[in-house]
Amino acid sequence: MSDFYLPYLNSVFHGIVDGSGKDLLICLHGFGESAAHFASLATTLGDVFTIVALDMPLHGQTLWHENRVFRKDDLQAVIDAVLKQFNFTRFSLLGYSMGGRLSLCVVELMPEKIDRLVLAAADGLKNNPWHMFVTQTSVGNWLFKYNTYHPALFFALLNTWKRLGLLNQSVYKFALHRMNEPVKRELVYNVWTNLRRMMPDKKHCKQLLARYNVFTLLVFGKYDRVIPPVLGSRFLDGTFPSRLVVLDKGHQLISAELGLIIKNNLQ
Repeated sequence: MSDFYLPYLNSVFHGIVDGSGKDLLICLHGFGESAAHFASLATTLGDVFTIVALDMPLHGQTLWHENRVFRKDDLQAVIDAVLKQFNFTRFSLLGYSMGGRLSLCVVELMPEKIDRLVLAAADGLKNNPWHMFVTQTSVGNWLFKYNTYHPALFFALLNTWKRLGLLNQSVYKFALHRMNEPVKRELVYNVWTNLRRMMPDKKHCKQLLARYNVFTLLVFGKYDRVIPPVLGSRFLDGTFPSRLVVLDKGHQLISAELGLIIKNNLQ
């Protein structure tokens, strides 16, 4: 595994590369993670793919200095820079959790260059009303910022919703873990706000996957209550080549085992 850096405007994107396969696999990580999260895939996928994973803005070693939000055209430009850097014209794409939403944006932008799409516990398959409110409206974003530094109301609501049965235990623990410290709340606010333009049109994505015949593998954890497998069943409507795999796991799916599953299902 080796590091690389891509200059972009006033910013610098960091990534890692591993494997020696003849095809390129670009990996986009989940919230609060980094490119290094995909390192385990090389042991099982490195003979098939040259694996390139990128740190997204506000994650890992990437330095985002544009004084504005990260946009879809920025993501496209960075992907094009990766293709040029490693001398590829086409690529396969793996998006995990938050990276799944970004991957669907890539589908919108450059479907003609994508060979295969892997979405693992992917965000973006359903619009979360809270996420939409706090990222797509000025009032919601103001409340989100206020809550970041004055969280008492949020925790009161969270406990009330749990007591009333409006939140299952897994979602409650997930939200609590993400918001129980100031630095964590700031990261959630900054990342969600910075990536607020990354909202894919699912219907359009499915049309493009069908038009360009992009094989799509969706992988979920059976016990994932945050992004459950039913979202994959709804997304795969039979209009494009696809497969759904449900593992005996929760939300955390990135491992050497996932590499084997990808290899076995993409052949």
